[in-house]
Amino acid sequence: MKHAPTRLVVNADDLGLHPSLDTGILRAHREGIVTSATVLVMGQSAPEAVRRARAQGLALGVHLAVCTRLAPASPPARVPTLAPGGHLRAGWADFTRAWLTGRVRREELELELAAQLARARELGAEVDHLDMHQHLHLLPGVRPVVEELARREGLPLRWPDRLPRLTWRRAPGAAVKTSLLTLLARSAPRPPSGVRRVSAGGVFEAGQLDEAALLSLLDALPPGDFELGCHPGEGRPHVPEDPMWTYGWQSELDALTSPRVRARLQLAGVELTTYGALASAT
Repeated sequence: MKHAPTRLVVNADDLGLHPSLDTGILRAHREGIVTSATVLVMGQSAPEAVRRARAQGLALGVHLAVCTRLAPASPPARVPTLAPGGHLRAGWADFTRAWLTGRVRREELELELAAQLARARELGAEVDHLDMHQHLHLLPGVRPVVEELARREGLPLRWPDRLPRLTWRRAPGAAVKTSLLTLLARSAPRPPSGVRRVSAGGVFEAGQLDEAALLSLLDALPPGDFELGCHPGEGRPHVPEDPMWTYGWQSELDALTSPRVRARLQLAGVELTTYGALASAT
């Protein structure tokens, strides 16, 4: 019996957050296997990053965000519980606590996420999918808001639902977080009609996706359509919105532009693609 082919979107997160990240993402597309990026539209370099991405034909989605100390896309006075003091909360844990204890109004979340999508289009992005910073669209109550936006706009949605692997034992903290996300993804009700969830991996390896980890992930790819999330960048930038953030951006860039990685994909017959191409093929 012939297996379905594997079609792989390699999506780089956080385009527009910092010039060093933008430069790494764009290089990983020109010289490596990155096929797609999601833009964080409130980031300091988002307008220029979208312009450069469009110039080199990089497919773009929107990296919806409700944390990381950014100013909201909506007027702050219209989203006071989502952006107290005029900025989103510092981190995913801060937002999660506020959301689950009823301190963030759903209508403000709906307004802000729609505003972020609208801003991406104002910047010139031809948006082909949605995902969410720190995968917070999997939270109870947030998921239906994001899925309704995806349904209304006809956009597919990243869905990080990979089962735990033995290699996760080397980093218990990351394994716990990733396993919780998998549980939320796999226990969610069926999506509304018109919403396509695309299975995604790379959550456990986020910020540590060196060549060995990337090759291991590629060897485990299932048949069908899949997204691999990544975080390339140049050097070790200081990101003012999250000063404690210490991802291995350069290591991920080196892995994503490695000839060995490209050869492994070709040997396995994996087709690199974009969300837009997946949508047009269905």
